Amino acid sequence: MAEIVREGNLFHLRNEQISYILCVMPENVLAHVYFGRRLSRLNPDPVLRHAGSGDTYYFTTQECGLDRLPQEYPSFGLGDQREGALRVENADGSSAVDLRFVSAVIEEGKPGLEGLPATLGSGAQTLLITLKDRQTNLQVELLYTVFDDCAAIARSAKIINAGLADVKITGAMSLSVDLPDSRWDLITLNGAWARERNVYRRPLMPGFQGTATQCGASSLQQSPFLALARPETTEAQGEAIGAALVYSGNFKAQAAVYQNDAARLTLGINDTDFAWLLPSGEAFQTPEAVLVYSREGLGGMSRHFHRLWENHLLPRKWVHAHRPVLLNSWEAAYFDFDEEKLVSIAQSAANAGVELFVMDDGWFGHRDDDTTSLGDWQVDKKKLPGGLGRLSDRVRALGLQFGIWMEPEMVSPDSDLYRAHPDWAIHIPGRTPITGRHQLTLDLSRKDVQDFVFRSVADTLKASKAAYLKWDMNRNFSNIGSAALPPEQQKELPHRYILGLYAVMEKLVKAFPDVLFEGCASGGGRFDPGMLYYVPQFWCSDNTDALCRCRIQYGTSLFLPASTMGSHLSAVPNHQTGRIAPIETRFAVALGGCFGYELDPRKLTEEEQAALQGQVKFAQETESTRLHGHQYRLLSPFAGNETAWITVSKDQKEAVFTYVKAQAEANTAPALVKLQGLNPENRYRIMETNEVYSGDELMYSGLLCKAGMGDTASLLYTLKAVEA
Repeated sequence: MAEIVREGNLFHLRNEQISYILCVMPENVLAHVYFGRRLSRLNPDPVLRHAGSGDTYYFTTQECGLDRLPQEYPSFGLGDQREGALRVENADGSSAVDLRFVSAVIEEGKPGLEGLPATLGSGAQTLLITLKDRQTNLQVELLYTVFDDCAAIARSAKIINAGLADVKITGAMSLSVDLPDSRWDLITLNGAWARERNVYRRPLMPGFQGTATQCGASSLQQSPFLALARPETTEAQGEAIGAALVYSGNFKAQAAVYQNDAARLTLGINDTDFAWLLPSGEAFQTPEAVLVYSREGLGGMSRHFHRLWENHLLPRKWVHAHRPVLLNSWEAAYFDFDEEKLVSIAQSAANAGVELFVMDDGWFGHRDDDTTSLGDWQVDKKKLPGGLGRLSDRVRALGLQFGIWMEPEMVSPDSDLYRAHPDWAIHIPGRTPITGRHQLTLDLSRKDVQDFVFRSVADTLKASKAAYLKWDMNRNFSNIGSAALPPEQQKELPHRYILGLYAVMEKLVKAFPDVLFEGCASGGGRFDPGMLYYVPQFWCSDNTDALCRCRIQYGTSLFLPASTMGSHLSAVPNHQTGRIAPIETRFAVALGGCFGYELDPRKLTEEEQAALQGQVKFAQETESTRLHGHQYRLLSPFAGNETAWITVSKDQKEAVFTYVKAQAEANTAPALVKLQGLNPENRYRIMETNEVYSGDELMYSGLLCKAGMGDTASLLYTLKAVEA
């Protein structure tokens, strides 16, 4: 059970797995004492003496004494020379903030955050601590939540201007944690379009290291996540700390090592080119950050994240709801289609047992390529003479659900919308607009633009009777400026844009509770916990190549569960790499997420067409285990020629195991892969071979993986517990 215990000036947040401890120092400075494995109690004195080179009372606000204190929410300008969590410009031009403890309140449950996504749910306790700068009357409310069922702490901060003068915030982190040593490896997820979320691991070094984005989205290149792992930590054992931001815009995730060899972890909105005018009486809410602790290695850290998002973040209706096997028209037709062609493709999909047909880009305006018509969300009658309604009716008459693609946040310069409202695009007056993919970004910080986007999507959903919407976003910010903001507030635009996006999404998901929304941003360019509060799944990457997806899905799984990953089997040669992989391997890898197809089934061989029915049935039968079981990464594609993972049902009675060998090699022994997560006392039948093994045999000795000949060979096994 989660509980928060106060003993004098000590606050202890804990459940069965973790403890998080902070205390109020004699001068009312809030100090961080511990985060890690559950403790029954803790005397903070040894920790503070260690940080203060042996003297607990070194922590005075005189003589720069704060420079060694492990603090909870450090500020800049009054003795701590390290990176602060809060930075402001006061009315007198100074940047100093002196935050002192005022009060603490312990509450049952988990409150939401106004205007922002956040973890929710019962089975939690929350601590609200108020700090105050007595000279300026600037207040900070720190929110901490500990959960019954997750080794996680949720944190956020609200900055309140209770003074008489305006204040400008120039940096406000969601969390700051001081760790007593720097003997950690830093793990981040970085990449690019079509190779998102590659895993990078390196030792912490003196100075600053981490990851950040300032392009307006969490981005293809970065993810709002980092992990610290002990050098000896592996997938299955050792200490690891993970931090993730429930936010979809510019962020900074940083670890800094200072002169005393301590490490400070900070996470929040990127303060580069950020400022927020805070008038007297107003407040600024930071996004929520989540800390996870594991002593079962990186795999344990991931499973704690997965459990947290499924139990406390993802849309409740869709967490365990069936995700239909879909076929998307993009790689099947691109812009070259009409109603008859789409119905013909849908008929082939229906014959295979596919449940949902999705019409992708090209159905509106005069959009025969990507240079035009975004913002003009009226159907192209040349392609679809009967409109969206007739196409939807014909598709649904085949026994399929109908889905549709939109890119609501964008506008083409060649569009009626842009010609009518050029000021609606993000731009700097007097400077030539910079397009990306021949498009501009609508200014969602504006209420009139938010209203337009909502109406466009709502009207499309109603006209098409769609059960599914793919929400795309194919470019990031440039020429960052808003016609609706005064000069002194222009640096607020990126955050105001994200708040506007969230406001639209909140309104849409309430208006259309039965529509399955899937996020997309040139693939995985905004695949983050913030978006997952509104959409239960996200297109993991535009790259559908099986070997590339091994890496992309492996990295993504470090902090996001399989149930959130859109993953499709596509045609060969692959459209992104030109690689030809067996359909068995493409299928096995695509099962690592919400399964679907990205191809024209009419162009498959007769043998491949015949295989589709079995694939769809297998995906449906194993869905619960694959998407909601406990996932264990067994072999890393970043470490060698092989990838393997297993997902085990929560009752340990079923598992789905996947093994992929990238390149064939002569005269090598087949891999002996040690499985994880099974019940050692159970006996398991491999349904594809009819072999029976004990759980301990499979985990401690290993499973022999003899894949077929040729490159990109694979194995896909279903394990089921049998009576002894």
